[in-house]
Amino acid sequence: MSNYHLYLSTIPEALIASQLDPADFGHYYAVGRYGRVFGEAMFFEVDPSFRSDDFPFALADERCVTQPGGVPKSSTYLGIYNVLSRIPISALGNLYHVTDDGRTLETKRAGYAPDTHTPLFLYQEFSPITPLVASRLEPQAFCRSITDPSTPVNVPRLVFSQLELGGLAHDPVHGNADDLPYPAIRHLRDVLAGFETNTKDSKMVLKRVKRGVIYRTVKNGFYVGDHENFAYYRFPTRQELERDHFDWWRSAQVNHME
Repeated sequence: MSNYHLYLSTIPEALIASQLDPADFGHYYAVGRYGRVFGEAMFFEVDPSFRSDDFPFALADERCVTQPGGVPKSSTYLGIYNVLSRIPISALGNLYHVTDDGRTLETKRAGYAPDTHTPLFLYQEFSPITPLVASRLEPQAFCRSITDPSTPVNVPRLVFSQLELGGLAHDPVHGNADDLPYPAIRHLRDVLAGFETNTKDSKMVLKRVKRGVIYRTVKNGFYVGDHENFAYYRFPTRQELERDHFDWWRSAQVNHME
């Protein structure tokens, strides 16, 4: 057994070896050793027994050693490109969400049941692409569609979250959108309404969400999958966040760079 953890970061995509536990690594990754860098993060803990010739694990064995004075090694990068698709979903453990001031929330895999009642969906993609996408497909079907190797345009694997649509999920034209924080609501309405007449299953709403992870409207949770494998990570409800994770939840609503 190695003396370090393995983390698969999705913001940005990277495989990192570290002697820090997830909470300490999350704080270090978001704010740096001296608290001078701010940037939210999201990462999976990877099975520490995972090995692949695609990554230089000898480098981790060499560098992930306790530093002078007993300080643990914070990070050794083992990959920064095309990482997600080279780590089996079966090797992924808990998923951690880190605010830009270094507070970490742990989420775990949960059983998944397809949503057969909602006609329209909104997804925020994180890795390896980052658009905001509307779809008529529920999460697992959406994931299998966008990772289908038989289609001309696809990605090998995807990490994404489902977002609330409120009244727009059933009535894009007239549904209530007062509590939705997304930019260009009129454009979102148009994209969703377009599914009535076009044959596409999914359509991009925004090329990139500039404000980062939209935690306030996460519905159900986060997903990672490809055309054959799929995993669901349940996100706490608003009531659970306010009751059990108040400090993290309060921090997640603030952009500390402003």
